[in-house]
Amino acid sequence: MYKEKRSSRSEFVPIRGLRYHVRVWDAPASPTPAQPALVLVHGWMDVAASYQFMVDALSDAFAAGRTIIAPDWRGFGQTTSAEGGASDCYWFADYLADLDFLLDHYAGQTPVDLVGHSMGGNVAMMYAGVRPGRIRRLVNLEGFGLPAARPAQAPGRYVKWMDELKSLHRGELALKAYDDAAGVAQRLMKTNPRLCLDKASWLASRWARPDAAGRWRILGEAGHKVTSANIYRAEETLEIYKRISAPVLAVEALSDSMHQWYAGKYTLADYHERLKHVPKATVAVIEDAGHMLHHDQPGALASLIEGFLAA
Repeated sequence: MYKEKRSSRSEFVPIRGLRYHVRVWDAPASPTPAQPALVLVHGWMDVAASYQFMVDALSDAFAAGRTIIAPDWRGFGQTTSAEGGASDCYWFADYLADLDFLLDHYAGQTPVDLVGHSMGGNVAMMYAGVRPGRIRRLVNLEGFGLPAARPAQAPGRYVKWMDELKSLHRGELALKAYDDAAGVAQRLMKTNPRLCLDKASWLASRWARPDAAGRWRILGEAGHKVTSANIYRAEETLEIYKRISAPVLAVEALSDSMHQWYAGKYTLADYHERLKHVPKATVAVIEDAGHMLHHDQPGALASLIEGFLAA
């Protein structure tokens, strides 16, 4: 079993009617403009604990001066959905508002350094454009956005959304359960072949929990599987990118995840074109890593982030 170097504690914060779970790695002193809080936001079907390996890889000198926080997004991990029950759909704008309230609680008016992975990277980029004064520096870990949609796709998207809601309520979109934590670990390793057994076993008990019948269930609600009712409007995204004032480090794995996901419909080159709208953006690549690069190469990623935040 993996043994963490830096222990976190759990806090539960009331945010917009939710009981938000936040992992906190405390620093001896309070955040300052010179050493602001480091906020880590996770991706789709992930949890805050996913950043543990990267946090452990940070240098002692860097970690000693930083308060590091990582929330579980709504409906993931230990964060409840609205009214404490399961939601049947999720709206992207809610992630922006949740983050805004969380920064009020933890940082007040002091700008933070923000790191986001995948879906969390997309949230971080959008947030940095709509609240530019709240972000000192931003690290986007494979938050590529989505293929551009056309207005003509909207009617079909609404139909798909409503049909999937019905499937969800019939129990047809339920998340798979596992016999034990070892089964969860094997599932994590199947998704990411680079993930070693000790880390997968450590993650399993934080990514899933046993239910009353002893079956291990992923800490993510099935409502996240429902297709968004809204089409992706790339033009709006680019206008928001133009307003990002913080320096941005866009980190990619050498393994091209986008080719696997989109089969040429949206490419890494397309993403790089979008990044040209960000006033101060730099691209960095981590070798021998896939999409979960904070699992695959936590040391290389931690070093990259430290250098960028100190520049």
